[in-house]
Amino acid sequence: MARHKLSRLVKPASIAVIGGSWAENVITQLIKSGYPGDVWPVHPTRKDVAGVPCYASLDALPGSPDAAFVGVNRNTTIDVIRTLAGMNAGGAICFASGFQEAGHERLQAELIEAADGMPFLGPNCYGLLNYLDNVTLWPDQHGGEVVTRGVGVLAQSSNIAINISMQQRGLPIGQIIALGNQAQTDIADLIDAQLKDPRITAIGLYIEGFGDIARFEQAANRARKLGKPIVAIKVGMSEKSQQAVMSHTASLAGNAAVSSAFLQRLGITEVHSTAVFIETLKLFHYLGPLTGERISSVSCSGGEASLMADLGERMQLHYPDFSDQTLNALAHILGPDVTLANPLDYHTYIWGDVPTMTRCFEAVLKDSNDLSIFVLDIPRSDRCDPRSFDCAIDAIITARANTQAATAVLTHLPENMAMETIERFHKNGVVVLNGMETGLAAVKAACVHHRLGKQDVSASLWTAASNNGHDLPVQTLLESDAKQALSEHGLAIPKNKVCKNLRAVVKASKKLRYPLALKTLGLSHKTGANGLVLNIQDKAALKLACEQIADTGHGFLLEEMCADSVAELIIGITTDATGLVALTLGTGGVYTEILQDSVTVTLPCTPNEIRDALHQLKAFPLLNGYRGQPPADLNAINSSVQAVIDYAKVHQHELIELEVNPLLVGEHTAVAVDALIRLHTSNTP
Repeated sequence: MARHKLSRLVKPASIAVIGGSWAENVITQLIKSGYPGDVWPVHPTRKDVAGVPCYASLDALPGSPDAAFVGVNRNTTIDVIRTLAGMNAGGAICFASGFQEAGHERLQAELIEAADGMPFLGPNCYGLLNYLDNVTLWPDQHGGEVVTRGVGVLAQSSNIAINISMQQRGLPIGQIIALGNQAQTDIADLIDAQLKDPRITAIGLYIEGFGDIARFEQAANRARKLGKPIVAIKVGMSEKSQQAVMSHTASLAGNAAVSSAFLQRLGITEVHSTAVFIETLKLFHYLGPLTGERISSVSCSGGEASLMADLGERMQLHYPDFSDQTLNALAHILGPDVTLANPLDYHTYIWGDVPTMTRCFEAVLKDSNDLSIFVLDIPRSDRCDPRSFDCAIDAIITARANTQAATAVLTHLPENMAMETIERFHKNGVVVLNGMETGLAAVKAACVHHRLGKQDVSASLWTAASNNGHDLPVQTLLESDAKQALSEHGLAIPKNKVCKNLRAVVKASKKLRYPLALKTLGLSHKTGANGLVLNIQDKAALKLACEQIADTGHGFLLEEMCADSVAELIIGITTDATGLVALTLGTGGVYTEILQDSVTVTLPCTPNEIRDALHQLKAFPLLNGYRGQPPADLNAINSSVQAVIDYAKVHQHELIELEVNPLLVGEHTAVAVDALIRLHTSNTP
């Protein structure tokens, strides 16, 4: 299979380039970069391409190429791939588009069959840039250069990949590989390939989809074991995830929330901008994963110290107080006029005195923090003389060398440090983060990565019948059946009676206690369709309710209303288009849409994860007894969530969506007032 044979494609000794103008661009880049291997242009009529002698056909090549760039139309691409596979080529880049991504699944199937196990990237793929081995198999300009170590980037957008290659922030990039539509070689294959290369220090993903969920999970787990961090930007919405849904949970969870929960479960650090993506990868490359989340900040400006404090609080970064030993050392160095706090403003009293600045910085670096950040902007050299800042540069580098502590320099503005200064810091083990807010976001991402690394991921993720399963017939259970099914797993529900008609409703009321609620069965959203009457206090009110309520022919549910509650919650489980099964907890009732207060985790999850999700809700203060009000029964909530999960576990392969909304939570109770369950019917018990 392709996942076992990528080495020749990624590190080729010979490259065949097939096609016209786009192929010529590839050869131009190979010449420009000084690629040391053989380059064999293939074109039926041209004598040379970019000055390199041309071969009329693949059969005329002097040998079997390790890699090939196939820059011809989609139909010819299939023939070329078949020929390459037959001559035992190492692999290929399929540049042409118009396959499955354009709705032509048959063409894609033919392409896979033609490859016969020979690995290829694409189709609709730009190619790869392997700066570790000077392989620029790429039909466009790029900004990278040869490195001995660096990060790997896997991108589902070729333009984003080009932009990342052009960064001028001092990030060493070892490889950039475009994913295309992943017909055969997918993201998990490429993660594995980069994990196996010890020269790649961290991996960055710019992706729309995860491909095979189980294999992606396995690759992420291997990265965790190797201690090689992965940073991801997840974009795009699949067509299946756009389908109409019936529950609030499905809209709350959404594609983005489930994707984020999935990445968190795998220990992958998610960021939301390319700038933070680059800064986070840079931090991981130079310092590796943080050993904790204790941060110190040092600057010679009160304004900078205040900004660091404010941004740190907003990002929930932890600036611990300095130890007594550190405070004593700083007091001796800085004198009585400097307020000693973290973030530290050391003023300008010692500016220019390199030995004293070094001792000050060493005192901070010797403290027990996991990362020390020095805020430093250098004057622009075209209009100013930056040499007056050499004292700070020298002191930071020397202090770091003497302590070997994890050290970063953070610029206030991203452009306020020249590349040569960035490179000097990097050569001396100090990572430069460009831009205060962006840099601190990267630090926050590194802290999150440290936290995610502590998770228990021994249990495999639940998956349902992925995309194909969504085409199966669907059954929506009546509310009465949904509640009964959940109650069999331990969920508390109100005492109720199912009635075939309105005449039976009056008779059933004799066995229930007022106040009552009357519901029309067969309606998913009852309030706007006259399908619900609440607070029925007596027999006369019940008869009036029977006159008002809608009749769908599915019968009615008459149930006792619950006593006053502390709060309303929503418990939901949905199956994503990828097949991932996720739990969502949120504020329920009418506040579901208003507050958008929810937390999503992938299943299975532990009781601790349920507890943590509840604590993340904006409504948690209500559950915890806000302003002297009685607290909710958290044990009852946990039991209710577990009952829903237990049902989902039994039905995970046919479950589409499940929702309890609201769960009325009291001081000693948690009762499910409404429930919705939708299942695929092919395997429904």
